[in-house]
Amino acid sequence: MGVDNQPLEIAVLIPCYNEEASIGIVVNDFLQALPHATIYVYDNNSTDGTAAQASMAGAIVRTERQQGKGNVVRRMFADISADVFVMVDGDNTYDASAAPELIEHLLTDRLDMVTGSRVSEIKEAYRQGHQFGNWLLTTLVANIFGRQTKDMLSGYRVMSQRFVKSFPVMSHGFEIETELTVHALELRLPVSDVDTVYINRLPGSESKLSTFKDGWRILRTIMTLVKEERPIQFFALITALFLIAALVVGLPIVFEFIETGLVPRFPSAVLAASLVVISVLSFLAGIILDTVTLGRREAKRMHYLTLPATQYRQ
Repeated sequence: MGVDNQPLEIAVLIPCYNEEASIGIVVNDFLQALPHATIYVYDNNSTDGTAAQASMAGAIVRTERQQGKGNVVRRMFADISADVFVMVDGDNTYDASAAPELIEHLLTDRLDMVTGSRVSEIKEAYRQGHQFGNWLLTTLVANIFGRQTKDMLSGYRVMSQRFVKSFPVMSHGFEIETELTVHALELRLPVSDVDTVYINRLPGSESKLSTFKDGWRILRTIMTLVKEERPIQFFALITALFLIAALVVGLPIVFEFIETGLVPRFPSAVLAASLVVISVLSFLAGIILDTVTLGRREAKRMHYLTLPATQYRQ
């Protein structure tokens, strides 16, 4: 049975900033692919005709004044109710015709999120620098939190109501995709990937992603999430660093004391002892925060379970 025959409310969420050249095409394509879905375009202080073009194409247009994709997604998730959410960028780089397949996969396999994993043979569409950065960050997250996706930074996702309404959006910008992925991994939610075609931008449409600036912000977000979600590992690393420093400073003093019975470099001995104390405190902080993290994770899971389940396929 096709997606459109299911009694499900589908919302297509399109965060936009200065996408006048492409937003009309994106809205039209998703209306054709999902004729019974409601298309929402949230304009993020565009200085061109993005909002007007989206409205003319048939989308419901709303505004989010706080700049940044994460801020827009937070507002979308708070405002809109639906059974299935499709989130996609407004730059016309993602294939709208793949949306029914992504939704079908979500419903048939009883998933909470399906990511449109980007596949492209067009170098200009998916530049090698961005591919390498995506691979590097995805691999880093996979090694820390577990591997459930091969394209962590994809902006094309289909999500269940439970997932969206249990997701506490904290990021401000392009870190939102990282946060979505880690949320699913931490709650051990069922997710999957589907390969989708990734195409080049239309003339007049420019990428808002800064390779180094946004890459650094994403990396910083990963480190923050490691501290919050894996505190023992995070503080164990700090413990190890301070302990190594203490050994470097203190061992020569210990050897000298064994040989002479004297401690001529008393300030260095105090420094070494202080470094040991800091390393012990760091380890204890990790243990305490791990208990807090477990309680917070359990609370998120319980909130997730209180939300109505999507009407999955039998």
